[in-house]
Amino acid sequence: MVNAYDDSIIILASKSPRRRYLLQQAGLSFRVIPSSIDETSAAISSPETYVRLLSEAKANDVAVKYPDKWVIGADTIVLQKGTMLGKPKSQTEARAMIKRLSGQTHQVLTGYAICCKAKSRSFSETIKTDVLFKNLTDEEIEWYIQTKEPFDKAGAYAIQGLGTFLVKSINGSYTNVVGLPVCEVIEFLLKEGVIGLKID
Repeated sequence: MVNAYDDSIIILASKSPRRRYLLQQAGLSFRVIPSSIDETSAAISSPETYVRLLSEAKANDVAVKYPDKWVIGADTIVLQKGTMLGKPKSQTEARAMIKRLSGQTHQVLTGYAICCKAKSRSFSETIKTDVLFKNLTDEEIEWYIQTKEPFDKAGAYAIQGLGTFLVKSINGSYTNVVGLPVCEVIEFLLKEGVIGLKID
């Protein structure tokens, strides 16, 4: 894949190394300029709307400074039986989250937004993936917490890391669980002519 213009026409408004990795794996050239949006200040509405509006806020925060660029914003949450699970702040919170998810199906919701102010173009939506955890023993949970991986991860796990052993099955987009629905993002960028397919 190649960017239709210069290498910096796309900006990822996120400091997430997982989102950066996903876009790199997709062959995109881009700059990383994290937004300064305070995520805790966003109004809580329905989970689907919440992550979409937060992704829009992140994209717009950077886009106003770089109006001629295409800016991608995203936000991911874990939803289990109607309760949103954020990033654990302690081992106790991480343990409680993982025990809650053990043997259960939960949803990973990622809202993403793509906009270019100069072209007056913007798009956003929320993608949902169902994830089923295996039944975990206390020993497995304690081992995983000791790896430190659960921290800074919504729902206290990373499907692309050691946490892959927690997951029995998924229904939907894998990359959405990692933090960005790559298929949908690429589809939009191709449609808008921001990127193209290079065939030798």
